[in-house]
Amino acid sequence: MNDLPRTSAGVMRTLPLVTGLVAALSLASQAPVGAQAPVADPAVTMNRARARAMLDRYCVVCHNERTRTADLTLDTLDLMHVGQDADSWEHVVRRLRASAMPPAGRPRPDAGTTRAFVGWLESALDRDGLADPDPGRPAIHRLNRAEYGNAVRDLFDLTVDVNALLPVDDEEEGFDNIADVLSVSPTLIERYLGAAQRISRLVVRDRTLRPVAEIYPVHGALDQNQAVSLDLPLGSRGGVAVEHNFPVDGEYVIRVTLRKQEYGYARGMGQPHRIDLRLDGARLDTFMVGRDWEHGQLPPMGYAGKFEQVYDGSSFPAWERYALNADEGLEIRTTVTSGRHRVGVAFDRRSAVAEGILPLAVDRSSYSYGQDEMQDGNPAISGIEILGPYNVVDASAPTSRNQIFECQPSTTNAEPGCAREILSSLARRAYRRPATEADVTLLMAFYQEGAAERGFEAGIQAAIERLLVDPEFLFRIETDPAGIAAGASYQVSDLELASRLSFFLWSSIPDDEMLDLAVEERLGQPDTLDRQIRRMLADPRSRALVENFGGQWLQLRKLRNAAPDTATYTAFDENLRDAMRRETELVLEAELLDDRPVVNLLRTDYTFVNERLARHYDLPNVYGPHFRRVSLPETRGGILGHASILTITSYANRTSPVVRGKWLLENILGTPPPPPPPNVPSLPSAREAGVPATMRERLAQHRTNAVCASCHSIIDPLGFALESYDAIGRWRATNGGGTPFDTGVPIDASGTLIDGTEIRGLSGLREVLLDRQDQFVDTVTEKLLTYAVGRTLGPGDMPVVRHIARQTSPDQLTWSALITAIVKSPPFLMRRSES
Repeated sequence: MNDLPRTSAGVMRTLPLVTGLVAALSLASQAPVGAQAPVADPAVTMNRARARAMLDRYCVVCHNERTRTADLTLDTLDLMHVGQDADSWEHVVRRLRASAMPPAGRPRPDAGTTRAFVGWLESALDRDGLADPDPGRPAIHRLNRAEYGNAVRDLFDLTVDVNALLPVDDEEEGFDNIADVLSVSPTLIERYLGAAQRISRLVVRDRTLRPVAEIYPVHGALDQNQAVSLDLPLGSRGGVAVEHNFPVDGEYVIRVTLRKQEYGYARGMGQPHRIDLRLDGARLDTFMVGRDWEHGQLPPMGYAGKFEQVYDGSSFPAWERYALNADEGLEIRTTVTSGRHRVGVAFDRRSAVAEGILPLAVDRSSYSYGQDEMQDGNPAISGIEILGPYNVVDASAPTSRNQIFECQPSTTNAEPGCAREILSSLARRAYRRPATEADVTLLMAFYQEGAAERGFEAGIQAAIERLLVDPEFLFRIETDPAGIAAGASYQVSDLELASRLSFFLWSSIPDDEMLDLAVEERLGQPDTLDRQIRRMLADPRSRALVENFGGQWLQLRKLRNAAPDTATYTAFDENLRDAMRRETELVLEAELLDDRPVVNLLRTDYTFVNERLARHYDLPNVYGPHFRRVSLPETRGGILGHASILTITSYANRTSPVVRGKWLLENILGTPPPPPPPNVPSLPSAREAGVPATMRERLAQHRTNAVCASCHSIIDPLGFALESYDAIGRWRATNGGGTPFDTGVPIDASGTLIDGTEIRGLSGLREVLLDRQDQFVDTVTEKLLTYAVGRTLGPGDMPVVRHIARQTSPDQLTWSALITAIVKSPPFLMRRSES
């Protein structure tokens, strides 16, 4: 390792960090002691001879050269040099940790012998793998959509709706920052060009912008009978608050639309309601919608859409004209300064339902609901439309302009020099390295062309547009140093390390402090690296780690597409969906900021709820839309009791022990089951004649097939433990409880694992997982390392994963310790040259 190539003098300073770490890894693998050793039964000793005897007795009967079951030939593999067949042995480790082998019904060793063998095998793999770790060679890494948006924010102090500018990214291993799948298509290039043009004009506040309309819709299932946002005034209900970027000083039209039923009639028009329209909290205007109608003017429910009908000999033209056009005129034209402003619209808190009486749950999927005008209910906001700019004026200098325009030329002759200064600074931050003369010369050519047409600011806008489509901005490019041998491992430069670190923890570009340290070749020094990690985790930008890593590891992003059947789960609405996601994010953020042990996620006795989620959990005395920390009963402790997790692991109209069990195996225990065989039929519905009423009985029928039983005997018991929670994470005591299809059959939330362990309910599942907390920590480490290096991990990475995870006991490994160990690991600090 002392002969590793250096990419710069700075890397020579970093060398002790990596070489010392690799040496420590090697020593640890040769003598795994204490917390670093794999968990094994102290009453059972294992050596190579006993390992071979165990394999021959229990495994080789199926996995041999003749039968080649699962393409695994354990009779020919050499236990003297397990590293030569790491792919096969790592597969064996996973299957044994999952208790998946030998299959149910076949003789198997006792649990102590299995644990001892797995511990011995992992130690042997680690000894071989850590002696010469392969750091991998990530492909050229395109910025994904989230990283692009954050980079624009940090470059220009400008927040843009990146989801509207760029298409969704592909995923691999559950993450959308894996370099191998971040491809480039002609369509994506066109979107980059369009985004660069729009962003550059926003940055310089281009006063030649033509008026455009931006619409902020409100989901039709958002309940607006209560307060919905802390960004709206106290005493308000419903509505929406949006952050809008006004490109220049000028006049804008802000228009409000009302929610309507399927024939276009505004709902809740049976009595008057007041709407307040606000800008940055200050009231711009007040509107009244609805009326006090005289007797006989209001039609009966369900009248809307049936224009030819009459009632008691007269039609209802006044109501019909009003209800069809109720939101005409709900707009204001006002002058707004450039920059980001909050536009809010809400009703005063007036309810058609008496205080303390909850409205009945409604089946929003029904035909009658679609036609209901809800005359005696509350109206709701459908969206905000912002049009402009008109009558542009040149007045303010927003923050982003101050940040970009470091100088202001006083004469025409001073403009090129000032432009060069601005573009040099921008290129340094955008390209994550010192700007070269060639970089600046290229940007200056675009500046000169733009300036010749429309002046200094137009020139800067043209140069920024070019910068935003430069490969040095859009891609994280790491180049092999000159003279490096093919296939050799080397340490990345400090500048490359700065990008790796910032995109890991912030999903964004390095800031000036990191770049300065990298340029001075001090970032890779161990103490400096420690300080930077602590600083970055304390920075608000580290929330990206919660949203992007946490959201993808726990699959929270699936929640936005979850579609519970509203005929079955009438309590589900958009307020609940948003609260579910926010709860899990806040708990993960709190654990990270408090630097708690990683395993604590499984046993947290607190959570964060607002009024909507507290009602879902039957937690008393919680009011309002703001989230606050509360204690949890035993039936909700840990993230596995979160409604977000329970909802994404269910089907639209029922729970799924199979989906929940599979989720646990993949994301908590790190032992994913193999994919199901093709053409497996779905389980029949309990509402069909002759079909067992409970999910447990239907899955028991499914397991009568031996092929199915081999996996379902592992998956199903884990999922059964969560059966006390329905498909939207609500506690239930009976099958179908809380829905119109309650069978009255008590829920049985018990299960027996394949090793004979009995579990019952969430508390029993939690005990089992805490008993195997080393597997949980290994899994989190593997997921986080995958996210950090932006590539899929292979068998050769597992020794590093195990060493990082087992640097201390699983119950003591904190988030900061885990993150620091990952940053200082060979896969993060090093790279393999091209073969």
